[in-house]
Amino acid sequence: MSKSSEQGMCNSELPRFLIGSEGEESRELDETDMRNFSGHYGEEDDEDQSERQVVVGICSMMKKSKSKPMTEILERLCKFEYITVVIFPEEVILNEPVEKWPLCDCLISFHSKGFPLDKAVSYAKLRNPLLINDLNMQYFIQDRREVYRILQEEGIDLPRYAVLNRDPDRPEECNLVESEDHVEVNGEVFHKPFVEKPVSAEDHNVYIYYPTSAGGGSQRLFRKIGSRSSVYSPESTVRKTGSYIYEEFMPTDGTDVKVYTVGPDYAHAEARKSPALDGKVERDSEGKEIRYPVMLTAMEKLVARKVCLAFKQTVCGFDLLRANGHSFVCDVNGFSFVKNSMKYYDDCAKVLGNMVMRELAPQLHIPWSIPMEAEDIPIVPTTSGTMMELRCVIAVIRHGDRTPKQKMKMEVRNALFFELFEKYGGYKSGKLKLKKPKQLQEVLDIARQLLAELVLHNDCEIEEKKSKLEQLKTVLEMYGHFSGINRKVQLTYLPNGQPKASSEEEDALKEDPSLLLVLKWGGELTPAGRVQAEELGRAFRCMYPGGQGDYAGFPGCGLLRLHSTYRHDLKIYASDEGRVQMTAAAFAKGLLALEGELTPILVQMVKSANMNGLLDSDSDSLTDCQQRVKARLHEIMQKNKDFNEEDYSKLAPTSSPSLVNSMGVIVNPVSTCDRVHTLIKSLTCQICKRLEDPKSADLQLYHSETLELMLQRWSKLERDFRMKNGRYDISKIPDIYDCVKYDTQHNSSLGLEDTLELFRLSRALADIIIPQEYGITRAEKLDIASAYCLPLVKKIQLDLQRTHEDEAVNKLHPLYSRGVMSPGRHVRTRLYFTSESHVHSLLNIFRYGGLLDEQKDEQWKQAMDYLSAVTELNYMTQIVIMLYEDNNKDPSSEERFHVELHFSPGVKGCKDEDNAPMGFGFRPASSENHEKQTDPGSLEDLSQDEPDRAALTEPVSIQRKSPLIRSRKAGSMEALSESNTSSRGLAYRIFPSSSRQSPEIKPSGLGAQCAGLFSASFPNLRDLARVPRKKPSSLRNLSSQTGFEGCSLVPSIYPLETLHNSLSLKQVDEFLTTLCKNGSETQFKRLKSLSAMFESHSQPSIDVDNQDTPVSTPVRNQPTSQSLWYVSAPPSTGSSAGPSSPSVPEPSSNFRFNSE
Repeated sequence: MSKSSEQGMCNSELPRFLIGSEGEESRELDETDMRNFSGHYGEEDDEDQSERQVVVGICSMMKKSKSKPMTEILERLCKFEYITVVIFPEEVILNEPVEKWPLCDCLISFHSKGFPLDKAVSYAKLRNPLLINDLNMQYFIQDRREVYRILQEEGIDLPRYAVLNRDPDRPEECNLVESEDHVEVNGEVFHKPFVEKPVSAEDHNVYIYYPTSAGGGSQRLFRKIGSRSSVYSPESTVRKTGSYIYEEFMPTDGTDVKVYTVGPDYAHAEARKSPALDGKVERDSEGKEIRYPVMLTAMEKLVARKVCLAFKQTVCGFDLLRANGHSFVCDVNGFSFVKNSMKYYDDCAKVLGNMVMRELAPQLHIPWSIPMEAEDIPIVPTTSGTMMELRCVIAVIRHGDRTPKQKMKMEVRNALFFELFEKYGGYKSGKLKLKKPKQLQEVLDIARQLLAELVLHNDCEIEEKKSKLEQLKTVLEMYGHFSGINRKVQLTYLPNGQPKASSEEEDALKEDPSLLLVLKWGGELTPAGRVQAEELGRAFRCMYPGGQGDYAGFPGCGLLRLHSTYRHDLKIYASDEGRVQMTAAAFAKGLLALEGELTPILVQMVKSANMNGLLDSDSDSLTDCQQRVKARLHEIMQKNKDFNEEDYSKLAPTSSPSLVNSMGVIVNPVSTCDRVHTLIKSLTCQICKRLEDPKSADLQLYHSETLELMLQRWSKLERDFRMKNGRYDISKIPDIYDCVKYDTQHNSSLGLEDTLELFRLSRALADIIIPQEYGITRAEKLDIASAYCLPLVKKIQLDLQRTHEDEAVNKLHPLYSRGVMSPGRHVRTRLYFTSESHVHSLLNIFRYGGLLDEQKDEQWKQAMDYLSAVTELNYMTQIVIMLYEDNNKDPSSEERFHVELHFSPGVKGCKDEDNAPMGFGFRPASSENHEKQTDPGSLEDLSQDEPDRAALTEPVSIQRKSPLIRSRKAGSMEALSESNTSSRGLAYRIFPSSSRQSPEIKPSGLGAQCAGLFSASFPNLRDLARVPRKKPSSLRNLSSQTGFEGCSLVPSIYPLETLHNSLSLKQVDEFLTTLCKNGSETQFKRLKSLSAMFESHSQPSIDVDNQDTPVSTPVRNQPTSQSLWYVSAPPSTGSSAGPSSPSVPEPSSNFRFNSE
């Protein structure tokens, strides 16, 4: 038959088999696609054996066979000389008997909704084609119980789980015991957070339940609807009908990995945002879900191979969770293609075509051999010249704006309290902390019972004071529900009772054993605090390559993509205080552009680091040095005379300007305390009058506080500040300042008189007491700082070391790097959220530990002068360490790694003066060096992928302070230059991004006021060049206006100031090593304990018992067989996974931390 006649037959006589495309229309196969279709519905023609074609049949629902990925792959498969593709029509599959189905040599068939799998199995038995995906195994894939059983049998890591099978007729008869923060399934306990999955793989309604300590509720996952894949629900109880798998929740930092195999030797992996995080599906400009290819580790490649072989599915998708340093398989989906990856389409068609031809060509006597191709060489671009690659960001951050912390102490002797103490194991350590709702409910029940007995029997032997019991009851009944984040009760065993000293307690000394009950409440993160944390998180993107705007207008750039592609190694730690954890969650929300509630973000992104003092401190156990310092402070502040030179030398030996200025405001400490006490009494009187006014009956203060609660706050301070002996308890000064700052900020609409004077005086007192409690002399400051944060210092040192030592990290696959401008970039970020004590201590270590000599280093001297002028380390104070690498320097050179130290004193105070201390900007650089680094031909276009202006290898000369004016640089940074034209200085100050309103803002509230307040440190980055810089708005001018929730404003945050930008890593490492060696033996023991904690719990979750991580089993040798599943293609045929990264040994150190 001539070629022309063959073509004619292709166009007219042959059945028109279609390859589906996206949308309603189908595309006909062209002439090259339609080679030799004759005989597919009947017997073959007697043609030359050399013309024999391998027929690949596609048997699936039309929606799947017409999909874009299938179309792309089949088009490429048809380019094989001897392969012809036949798509079974859906009406034939559904309505015709299998005997009338088209004939084929190789069958690609897979189940989806509505597909008759039984008929496909019958067809396979009838015609015996080569099966690409085994059909019988697809029954198992539809049942999650079978999937988990097979995974377990194959030794593949999966989350700890238990199956709950319910009889539909008797759903109540099952082995499920539900408690508030855990469930017990068949005797297996799962603490919240845990996952609840329906046993049917077709049911996508997976629920994640959160612990009450994180806010409770559940995240409900479902098959994507528009741009949503899950929704948060306040419901905390598990479903009572249906059968489910319960499994341990895996903290994955908010990213899932989807793996797609094509045979056992090829796996393509993509990262996407976890649907459990906020339920918002990330989509690109074309509306497609954003996913990024990643490289699998050697162990993950082995897992992909084992999954492919175990389920006998050549084309197979499954989900990986990367958590706790391991990879766990949590779902196997069966037949699944990658979407929108041309490289994957090429590879998939190549692997499938070679696989089919290798199996069938010999049987059909087709002359064919596997083509050998050169391996692709992964080329990774790097920065060059004076530019350096950002490698590590470490930040220690104080929590955001909070409600005033409050505390009540009472000594209790009733047997009910002792029974409670014994019930929860208080006698083991002599101390007990009660935070869980059930525990707090028991305390409330006792208080109610004792108060009821007091009413019935006035002479009953209840020794607890009625007023204290009533306060205990009132506080525990606040909000109408319990949350461990808001309140806690501490009980301490006193063998001989306690001597009474303060106004709160009795005078008589009792020798019988008693319990000291300490009730703590308040200190919650406010809506303003959430806004501050989220804005700061958003602003932090500016420090990363391509972090400005919407990826700086260049797809593939920015921190968000850096994180999604696993080029960003992010860990967020927080102390166990609720306000700190919620600050961390809100920050993560802003940093990673998340949406929705904070609870899911908190559970998945934030690790609770309550590990022997890494971020927590036991305020009850002060060091000897601290006790001596507090006693000396108390002595100095009790003198009823003006400060003299001797007092100045005693109280401010470091001659800090902020201290000296505050002492100048106070003049006489006792008379100032007298005045403060008088003002507090005036304040309580004014509040009492407001309470008597009927107009104020329903007045709502900020954050749902009432006038009664406000009065309780101030009345307690009034009683406690002046003790019975007439002296003042200076330890209450921080609490007084805390309260007046809160009310000036959030409740200024009340218009209470004399609050400004009270604010001014209490702030002056607090500016002395608070920093000096952490040491008065340099030696004391270092001693106390070491006690607080030596474990944190050691962890920071290891973070810096691991960055350049540990290359065994998850990397972006270079073969799929189209549109990713620097696939080799890998940035390690460690964020530590903590309280004021750790921030003060860490800053004291850098200031007084001897990092640099002020006399020899001008930049350090100016930095120390700036820090000395800072009066308060306010909410959201940041200490940031950034590590850069110059790849052009010798690896052993001291110039290879470069460290910068930055600082911000946090939120601007309500009444900050206009002459607040100013630094010299973020990452200042000399203009001479700036000119050197703008060679456009030597590196990637930095306006696209690295606007963070690289580190310079030379020390920077900073001129004396002078008025700053706008310079030429705009966009992602504000360039500030000296007004003096002869100056050579140029400073880049990165400001946080544009302001956002709190979700609680009322339409008439914060609005434009908030924008005005943010204008100083949260400008719109794109408008910097056009809009002249305004001075920050003052709350003084806005006090009469209303903010959200009636009267609140969100103050802006001071931008980061660079303390030093030319430190070497060796310098910093030696400094930290010396500091740790100088720690006391006690501190070293504490550090060893911390190290053990890190090794045993590599990634702890919040208030959840850490379970042992499953250990991967050794690889089992697969039995040999003629089946397709055990015949592997040569590696050169398209394995997309790159070489495995070498593992790096632990650095030599006396103490070992997990690199987390």
